[in-house]
Amino acid sequence: MLEFLFPRDWPRYAAGPQGPLVRNFSAWVVERGYTRICAKRHVHRFREVLAYNHVAAGASLTITSTALSRWFAPWSHETLYRATQRAAARFLTDRGLFVPVAKPGRFDPLVSQYRSHLIDLRGLSPSTVEQHLSTVTGFLASACSGRRRLASVRSEDIEHFIDQTSKRFCRQSLQHTVAHLRAFLRFCADRGYTRNRLDVIDTPRTYRGELPPRALDWRTVCKLLHSIDRSSVEGCRDHAILYLMAYYGLRPTEVAGLTLDSIDWEKNTLRVDQCKTRSVLILPLNDRTRRVFERYLRRRPPLTGTRQLFLRVRCPAGPIKAATVDDIYAKRARLSGLPIRQTSPYCLRHSFAMRLLERGVGVKTIGDLLGHDCLESTCVYLRLHVEALRHVALPVPCCGHASRKGAS
Repeated sequence: MLEFLFPRDWPRYAAGPQGPLVRNFSAWVVERGYTRICAKRHVHRFREVLAYNHVAAGASLTITSTALSRWFAPWSHETLYRATQRAAARFLTDRGLFVPVAKPGRFDPLVSQYRSHLIDLRGLSPSTVEQHLSTVTGFLASACSGRRRLASVRSEDIEHFIDQTSKRFCRQSLQHTVAHLRAFLRFCADRGYTRNRLDVIDTPRTYRGELPPRALDWRTVCKLLHSIDRSSVEGCRDHAILYLMAYYGLRPTEVAGLTLDSIDWEKNTLRVDQCKTRSVLILPLNDRTRRVFERYLRRRPPLTGTRQLFLRVRCPAGPIKAATVDDIYAKRARLSGLPIRQTSPYCLRHSFAMRLLERGVGVKTIGDLLGHDCLESTCVYLRLHVEALRHVALPVPCCGHASRKGAS
């Protein structure tokens, strides 16, 4: 790839003891989808750092995180070199040449044992396990600071941790934290790591339907989509993503999971793998949706090795994640200048449901489109349909008139 990146100067980059490593790095950055200009700059900076530190690419070359930081130390104040350092760490990790050095913690064996317990005994998914361990490591750092032992933890320490966590989380998120903490303390008590049973913790109370659905007025949704500048690849991508959430009610994970094969151009259908119900939904494509897809695909950067529909616009290229949809919505809502207070893209999904409800579509059909397992999840949208609620409201008697009439 050096010949592709540096048609005239590639012999200079391939020469010297650093040549094999530089050539390998250049192939990696192109393979990872970096644009040509970004790849050239990364390779140039990487070669400069290797030459400055007199690094030779030997057969048994292994690099630790400490050594890599030392190599880039003279340029640590420059943002571009820090970006190259991160790319170099990922490259060395993929090639099996990177040995991360982390300071071992006192509770690493306990956390590792608890990880095995969550995976092998409870059968939790990897993402759920990481959420549990994130809560556990935060609790251990708070309750067992210094040289304090886990056996000396008291209920006051647990209350202090939950109190500090509640300042950052809402009640719904705090429920998950308490559940993680309960499970860990029960695990510690069963194995004798704590003296007392500390897993009896009150959890915040939440009630289904205590808040109205997060729906935007449909005119606001249309203005939001219209405000997106589609003259760039990023604008076309963002418009297509928010359009799918508003007009098809897709979840962020479902949007991120779409592939090029999800679109059937001959049958005019869109295949959606609904992650929550683990079912497949076939939706029709109208002419407007086809134009939205065609406009984006004409400008979508070609990327080998992935069939994902929506890609990142920044280097390195690759498929987006569900969290990217949240960032896209927040950015476009801010740039639109509209008075939008909803901070989650789910408000577009709720607006889709409300629009169908106002058009007389049945609740069962709306639930099937949204991927709900039960009608109870769909019926929460009825609380925003004010016109429908007027028909079920009971007349309120005039109390003042009745009391005067009785007195006379």
